[in-house]
Amino acid sequence: MSFVDHLEELRWHVIRAVIALLIFTVAAFIKMDWIFREVLFAPSRPDFWTFKLLCKHFDYCVGEPNFSLQSRTMTGQFSMHITAAFIIGFVIAFPYIFWEIWRFVKPGLKIKEQQNSMNAVLAVSFLFFLGVVFGYYMVLPITIQFLANYQIDPAIVNQFDVTSYISMVCFMVLGCGLMFELPVLIYILSKMDMMTPKFMRTYRRHAIVVILFISAVLTPSPDMLSQLLIGIPLVLLYEISIFISAYVQNTKAKEEEF
Repeated sequence: MSFVDHLEELRWHVIRAVIALLIFTVAAFIKMDWIFREVLFAPSRPDFWTFKLLCKHFDYCVGEPNFSLQSRTMTGQFSMHITAAFIIGFVIAFPYIFWEIWRFVKPGLKIKEQQNSMNAVLAVSFLFFLGVVFGYYMVLPITIQFLANYQIDPAIVNQFDVTSYISMVCFMVLGCGLMFELPVLIYILSKMDMMTPKFMRTYRRHAIVVILFISAVLTPSPDMLSQLLIGIPLVLLYEISIFISAYVQNTKAKEEEF
């Protein structure tokens, strides 16, 4: 296949991915009133599922958030409507977008790797949505609760711009989804001999320190429970990545023997 043929094939993969993204973006735009009320604003309310669970089992009960939302620009609500719809559309369309990317690179892979293509798509999609759920139900409500009730002085009233709130919700959830792709990244780097399980085990303590720092940034709340709720899954993710790197290394060693 010539270079021009590759470009033509890439063009159609991109077109199909963009069409899927537009379909879900338009659907999210149309249903945005329900999405704002039941999805985007839900983590800020004390009756949110996470707060009910924490209150019941850990006596971590919260009250009404101490803030109000405002739109300070003429185009603020409209532009945020479009931005939120696009990000939500991307999250929903992510498996199909990745599937189109995989279909483009698939011909350049080995036969065995091509046979595992569906497993790769399922793994990437599962990890992404697992990260989205983790960000939405764990990271986001704790972060909102702390920042919304943080007050230097009673004279200062928390009146946030709706753009600031929605941007934080969307990008934090999306960021967690991408962060949970760490095992996939480690798998690729291990296949390219750029990462080894020995290296990851050697610097495990350093990685844990970085994870604790990330947990402290994502959950600025000073209580240890919040940071552990974020940190423990990330440590588990790192340990899974070590196992994956070791699996890749052992598989390559067996292939070289034959």
